[in-house]
Order: sequence, then C-alpha cells, then structure tokens
Amino acid sequence: MAGDRSALVGLLLFVLVAAAPTVTFWLALRVVPRVVEAVVERRAARRPPSPGPSLERVVADVRRLHREIRGGRASSRVRQVALLAAYDDALLTACAVVGVADPPLAGAAERDRAFARLLTEAALEQAGVSLDPPSGGARAA
Repeated sequence: MAGDRSALVGLLLFVLVAAAPTVTFWLALRVVPRVVEAVVERRAARRPPSPGPSLERVVADVRRLHREIRGGRASSRVRQVALLAAYDDALLTACAVVGVADPPLAGAAERDRAFARLLTEAALEQAGVSLDPPSGGARAA
C-alpha cells in the first residue's frame, strides 16, 4: 500500500505540473482583465463627475445670444444660422443644468425649430431662469 500512495502522489504532482501553465494562462486571459476592469469602474464611480459649465456662465451665454438674435445684427445668412444654432445649443445646455426634462428643442425638426425654441424658453422661464431680465441692474439667474 505504501507504494500505491507514492504513485498516487506522483500522479497528482504530474497533473499539477502539467495543468499549472494552462490554468495560469486561462487566469491571465480571462479573469485578470475582468478584475482590472472592475477596479477601474469602482475608481471611476468614486470620482465626482467632471463639473460642467456653471449656471451663471450658461445663463450669461443664453442672454448674450438672445440679445444678439433680438438685435438683428446678423450681417449674413450664414451668421444668422450660426447664431441660431449656438443659441439652441446654449438653451439645451441651460435646460440640462437647470434640470428641465425633455426640452422641446431637443427633438424638434428644422421647420418646427422656431416654435420649439419658444417652448424651451418658456420652460426655462418656468424653471426660474430669466432670459430677459429687467435692466435695473438686478441680476436674476
């Protein structure tokens, strides 16, 4: 019986030595990347989200673009289209910062953009953002 045990131990050692490289490569190719990815995701979740533009900056941009559009100073059609596109982007950014859910301008077709722009301005006004503040020096955000 003593001879059988040594043969069994020898066989187990042989299987261990033969299987170790295969198991090592499997771990390196399958398990390690998943563990690394999980660690990276946890670290990313711990970091505070990157700060976007401040509410004051976004409102100032919206007001500035609103004044330019209302003033009618666009010298060419290209400038007018670019100004409206920038104003639309600023309105959508303001909606995101303030928390207006589903602004009408987000999914508007080109022909409905002017009306959707008015609805988005109204939604921002309801959220407390004054797009056309009184000129008395008091600033409302």
